Amino acid sequence: MIRNILFKKQIIIQKIRQFFREQEVLEVQTPILQNTSTSDVYIDSISLTINADIGIQSTQYLHTSPELEMKKLLAQGSGDIYQICQVFRNNEYGEQNFNEFTLLEYYRLGFDIHQLMADMVNLLRMLGIQDKVYQLSYAQVFSQYANIDILNTDIVSLKIIASKLGLSTDFIWIEDLQMLLFVHLVEPKLKNLPLCFIYDYPKSQSTLAKVRNKVAKRFELYLNGVEVANGYDELQTKDEYQQVFICENNKRKQFSKLISQIDVSFLSKLSKPLPQCTGVAIGINRLLTQINEIKI
Repeated sequence: MIRNILFKKQIIIQKIRQFFREQEVLEVQTPILQNTSTSDVYIDSISLTINADIGIQSTQYLHTSPELEMKKLLAQGSGDIYQICQVFRNNEYGEQNFNEFTLLEYYRLGFDIHQLMADMVNLLRMLGIQDKVYQLSYAQVFSQYANIDILNTDIVSLKIIASKLGLSTDFIWIEDLQMLLFVHLVEPKLKNLPLCFIYDYPKSQSTLAKVRNKVAKRFELYLNGVEVANGYDELQTKDEYQQVFICENNKRKQFSKLISQIDVSFLSKLSKPLPQCTGVAIGINRLLTQINEIKI
C-alpha cells in the first residue's frame, strides 16, 4: 500500500518537473538555513543553535519559505525559476497545518496574476485536474456569499457583523476581521467550486504584493474548498520591501513576537529593482491530497 502511494507521489512530482522543463523554467535550490527569521506577522520561524562546540555559536533559522532567496536569483538575472523544497514553521497545528511541509514555489517574468493563474491551470490540467475553472474577486465572493461590501466596510462595521455571528471581535487590524469573516462566511461555500481562484484581496492584506487602488494584486487557489496556493504580483524595489519588513516587525512587536532582523543580504541585491514578475507558493501536500487522495 505505502509503495503505491509513494509511486503516485513520484509520478506527480515528475509531471511537475516535466511541465516546467517544457517551458524552460529552471529548477533551483536555495539555502534552508537563514541568518534572519521571517518578519511575517502570521508566520513564526523555527530557530536552532549551531557551532556551539567549536566556539563560534550562532542562532540560525529554518526557512519558512524560499521566497527571498529565490528573489535574490531573480535580481541577478536567473529568469523563470522554480523550487520544490521542505519548509518549516513554528506554532502550526491542525488538520491542514504542519511544522514541516513541502512547497512548490515558482516565478514567471513578465506575467501579471491573471497570466499566472492561466499558467497554473495548465499545470493542474497536466496533473489530471480537469474541473471547470472559477475566477472570482475577493469583493465578488463577499458580496455573493455574505452580502458585505468588503472593500468599503470599515473595522467598526465588521466588528458589528462578527459580533452578530457570535465571532470574536478582539482584533486590532481590519485584515484580521476580513480573514475571520472569509473563513466563516465564504470559505465553506468554495467547496461547491472545485477549482476556484480568488483574486484582488484588500490592500490591508497585501504583504509583498503590489497594490492598485483598494486591492492587492494577489490570488489564492482553492481546490474543493481547500486553500492550496498563494500568488503575488511581486514588489520590485528595495524601498518597498524595506517598508513592508518594518511594518511587519512593528506588528510583531505589538504581539510580543520575535522581531526579525532586516534581511540586509536580500536588500543588497535590489540595487536595481526586480524585473516585473509574479510568483506563487503551492502546498504540495495539500495538492497531492486533492489528486487521487494521496496522503502520506
